[in-house]
Amino acid sequence: MFVLIVLCLVLAALFLMQESREYYVPAVVLKGLASLCFVILGIICSPGSHLAKLVIAGLVLGCIADVLLNLRWVFQAKGQLIFLVGILVFLSGHILYLAAVLPLSARPAVCIAVGIVLTALLMIWIFKQITAKKAFKIFGVFYIGAIMLLNCVAIGNLLSAPSAFNGLFAAGAVFFLVSDIVLILNTFGSETKQSLRVTNIGLYYIGQLLIALSLQFVG
Repeated sequence: MFVLIVLCLVLAALFLMQESREYYVPAVVLKGLASLCFVILGIICSPGSHLAKLVIAGLVLGCIADVLLNLRWVFQAKGQLIFLVGILVFLSGHILYLAAVLPLSARPAVCIAVGIVLTALLMIWIFKQITAKKAFKIFGVFYIGAIMLLNCVAIGNLLSAPSAFNGLFAAGAVFFLVSDIVLILNTFGSETKQSLRVTNIGLYYIGQLLIALSLQFVG
């Protein structure tokens, strides 16, 4: 497991180097390999339960979405469409994560209500910071809404039933959410910064690795 974690982070770092140099084809390959590491880690940690299978499916969709998001630079004529498809695949992964942990929630209605309110507040703030087409904004609302709901449920589970699984999964979800916020601001903000790109990718891979690692503690 340690080797996979280190390999994932090294490949992610190499991906960032290639992307910054605009070597987009090797960058896609390196990103796909980095993401494959957290998928394999999840499979290794999985006890084979229904919950674990849903999480692994979410990890697989995350891996696919990672490749799609960077393929937009390889096929720039279809870049916007590829980006939107990648976000849709990521959204599907978040829904699978949510389906995995929602049955564990002691108060699902409360978590969902809090998630809706926080999503509205966050999106109001984000829309003030960015300039994006209507289609991207619509996708953004559903996407951020799904991961915010996931965070509220995951944190609610941790508070009501502290455990290694709930702790690691909640931490992974939080890293994922912050990573996505940074990605949106850096992609649609007034200026794209490499430092924010590094932050986005670093938080993302740490989040996915934590989610994968959490499966070894599934009861």
